[in-house]
Amino acid sequence: MSLLSKEEIERYARHIMLREVGGPGQQRLKRATVALVGVGGLGAPAALYLAAAGVGALRLIDDDQVSLSNLQRQILFTTQSLGQGKTETAAAALTALNPHVIVDQRPTRLTPETAQTLLQGADLVLDGSDSFSTRFAVNAACHALGVPLVSGAVGRWDGQLGLFASGLTKAKPAAERLPCYRCFVPEEPPEAETCAAVGVIGALPGVIGAAMALEAVKHLTGAGQTLSGRLWLFDGLNLESRTVVLPRDPACPVCGD
Repeated sequence: MSLLSKEEIERYARHIMLREVGGPGQQRLKRATVALVGVGGLGAPAALYLAAAGVGALRLIDDDQVSLSNLQRQILFTTQSLGQGKTETAAAALTALNPHVIVDQRPTRLTPETAQTLLQGADLVLDGSDSFSTRFAVNAACHALGVPLVSGAVGRWDGQLGLFASGLTKAKPAAERLPCYRCFVPEEPPEAETCAAVGVIGALPGVIGAAMALEAVKHLTGAGQTLSGRLWLFDGLNLESRTVVLPRDPACPVCGD
């Protein structure tokens, strides 16, 4: 565990004793760079758990400021954060939680033109954005860059989570390729529902955001079976969940044949 200091070994002791993680897995976490698109309801809990887990570098991409309506669910911020930039406020909180983590602030909006530049060099991307145009741009950039994507979404009482690693298999024969996000959502819905439009129960983003961090840790350490090629659907109102297989779409505009 040469990459880890004595303090870090104590900090991550509960990880290191897990046979699926151990010292080698913890070192992989420390070497990793994870980009988070959106530091809101989903990005906030995901960032907290990734910082606590010892991910070496977190890149926070968000051009928004903290508003009063955020505080019902975005636990990274406080009332004193109102009006402040989300990346700046989040960076301070994450550094206070774990000073060993490098926090890279990108207070800008990700667009199709800037996506590849903003995500270049990341080992993994977490997308918790609230618009399909952003999600499509993130997915296209991840596929082109060969970077896996953990995508989460919430609305009302329901959440979903998937890991899309099409970029890792794009050079393989068609039968061996994995689906991308556009295989799941080929076109933007005409009336896309956002949290602002339909509401969301406050604790739900915490459930899905924490699960996004869990998928990230599993992927980066090689532990267990990830959601690659599958989608996890969570019903918070009845506390039920199920996992479905996502086939690749040969006609997908991003990863299709």
